[in-house]
Amino acid sequence: MGMITIVGLGPGAAGNLSLETMGLLKSGAQVILRTAVHPTVAELEKEGVNYVSCDSFYEEGASFEEVYDKIVARVLDAAAVGDVVYAVPGSPLVAERTVVLLREQAKEFGVKLIIKPSMSFLDLAYVELGIDPIAGLRIIDAQDFDAIAEAGQYPLMITQVYSKLVASDLKIALMDALDDEYEIYFLRNLGLPDGECRPVKLYELDRQENIDHLTSVYVPPMPQEMQLAGLMEFGDDDDEPEVEVEFYDEYEAEEEVPENAFDDIDIQPLVDVMRTLREPGGCPWDREQTFKSIRSNFIEEVYEYLEAVDAEDAKGMCEELGDVLMQVVFHARMAQELGMFDLQDVIDGVTDKLIRRHPHVFGDTHVENSDEVLVNWDAIKKEEKQERKSILDGVTKDLPALLRAYKLQSKAAKVGFDWDNVEDVWAKVIEELGEFQDALMEENQEAAAAELGDVLFAIVNYARKLKIEPEVALDATNNKFATRFAFVEKAVNNSGKQWNEFTLEELDKFWDAAKALEKVK
Repeated sequence: MGMITIVGLGPGAAGNLSLETMGLLKSGAQVILRTAVHPTVAELEKEGVNYVSCDSFYEEGASFEEVYDKIVARVLDAAAVGDVVYAVPGSPLVAERTVVLLREQAKEFGVKLIIKPSMSFLDLAYVELGIDPIAGLRIIDAQDFDAIAEAGQYPLMITQVYSKLVASDLKIALMDALDDEYEIYFLRNLGLPDGECRPVKLYELDRQENIDHLTSVYVPPMPQEMQLAGLMEFGDDDDEPEVEVEFYDEYEAEEEVPENAFDDIDIQPLVDVMRTLREPGGCPWDREQTFKSIRSNFIEEVYEYLEAVDAEDAKGMCEELGDVLMQVVFHARMAQELGMFDLQDVIDGVTDKLIRRHPHVFGDTHVENSDEVLVNWDAIKKEEKQERKSILDGVTKDLPALLRAYKLQSKAAKVGFDWDNVEDVWAKVIEELGEFQDALMEENQEAAAAELGDVLFAIVNYARKLKIEPEVALDATNNKFATRFAFVEKAVNNSGKQWNEFTLEELDKFWDAAKALEKVK
């Protein structure tokens, strides 16, 4: 078993390579580069350094984690037959996920691993930006969306912005936390003659030229008064700021719900009220209803509950859950009157299903994590639903269109009918947009409608690959539009003028004010 030595190629210029690093690269050990897309590589070739790169993994992998795992496996396999020098851009100890994985796995395999210090692009960035990392600089990968959601709260350096697609995803994520025109810094090729460190507006991020493997983004913190505005809201009765707490922090959850917590819960009063409403002498409207006539009511109640969840409205959640439960009891009562089933059958059925599909809790099956739980769930469900012959059986036609598309694609993906990587899916979106544009130019309304459906289906697929539920995303945007439009409407009404007395530019100013208000809430 050979030894693994990890070195850094520095921020860009060959002059930033240490003599020790160059000596190791020319030592005769097998050299593996995480990527050959680095200015220093040309100097290595001049010096006669033989190497292999891992760039092909970036083209083949469906996710960063998959790429990193393949790179680590290649380095460990090479170490099985001799010494390896693994070289990464910049410093091995700055934002290098493969180095973290190698340190962990080298111990497991008993491989000796040494990391050599190297200059990082951060050393140049500190000078260009005029910042001191002691102020709390945080360094993250462009795929760390949890950290991106906190942008503006502290100095943030975002690495691995290696393509316009990544820059576009990053921009969209940052816009959830910052204003579209928030000033950020575009960094590329620091230390090289064409190095860049310049301010750009957030909405312009993915419009920059020459985005590549040496591109990073710096997000400065918001001014302190803006941060305070986002953390505090002022009470109605005084001028003292009141710290706003997380919705769920307002409630004290018990660590463990007592075993008899549900013993006193009685659904019978609701059952009795529904029986009275449906019996002769009850409510004429309730007596006239059928499964189909109140179908839309059921859907509406579910969406009203979800709206309360999104609004973090505990009182509303409780009320809307009651309405959903009432719908369940209503349908069960109608079924009982027709001799189909009753509420007890409903309760017994779902109870038995839960027990059957959780053998790791109620049986002897062992699982390691939630992923294995889902695998077992699907296997048991397939055994139960033997009447389903097609892969797509079970996806009801009555689902909202976006949700149905998402589920159809997910079902097909389970048997391998899926794109290998997210870039291919995005290419399909662009292709469908082109076909939609062609249909519009031909003034063919029927063809345009069909192509628009293809565009939406492709976008749903892209969202699925990014683990974004399109139905939820669009619903959030609908709510956001309604809130902003209400602000614009109020501004128009308060002005004493009519809608037609405003230009679109003037109305847009109200809209921008609504957006700005969201940022400080």
